[in-house]
Amino acid sequence: MHKLLNTDEAAPLIGVKPKTLMNWRVLGVGPSHIRAGRKVAYDVADIEAWKAERRVRSTSQSIAA
Repeated sequence: MHKLLNTDEAAPLIGVKPKTLMNWRVLGVGPSHIRAGRKVAYDVADIEAWKAERRVRSTSQSIAA
C-alpha cells in the first residue's frame, strides 16, 4: 500500500501551492483524491497518472480533458 499524501505534501509534486490544489478539487480539474470524512488524501500513483495525461510535445497540442 502506498503512503497517502495530504494537500501540503501533494502540492509540491505538482508544482503548485496547496491553495491551488484545494481550488482544483472544487473545480474538478486536479488529480484524483480520496475523501474520508473531512480529510483529503492523494495517492502518488494518481498524481503521476494525472501528470502523464497532461504531457504534451508542443504548445499547440491540446490537453485531454
